Amino acid sequence: QVQLVESGGGLVQAGGSLKLSCAASGRTFSSYTMAWFRQAPGKEREFVAASRRNSGSPYSADSVKDRFAISRDNAKNTMYLQMSSLKPEDTAVYYCAARTQGGSLSSDYTYDYWGQGTQVTVSS
Repeated sequence: QVQLVESGGGLVQAGGSLKLSCAASGRTFSSYTMAWFRQAPGKEREFVAASRRNSGSPYSADSVKDRFAISRDNAKNTMYLQMSSLKPEDTAVYYCAARTQGGSLSSDYTYDYWGQGTQVTVSS
């Protein structure tokens, strides 16, 4: 079992930057594939980016890959999402997720553990 806690959300103007963090409990953080999802009001949850277990190699959604960067520090049991050039359409609750099994990186049903989410609001 792993517990996930997101932090770093807030209100930012369009064009600004934010860095989200996801702190995980447990001693086998490197064995988890980690991901960020987001959900805007009235919309379905959307994949943002993932960091593969062991290698940590990243994979990002096309909509954010030129603006967002996912990273992880296995020694600190923490994953990050550096967001830049933010747009109002990036406004959402951002969730971190973890899994040990394989499957599509962008499919939320493949993830076993979820954080409570952190709100990101981008004003125009």
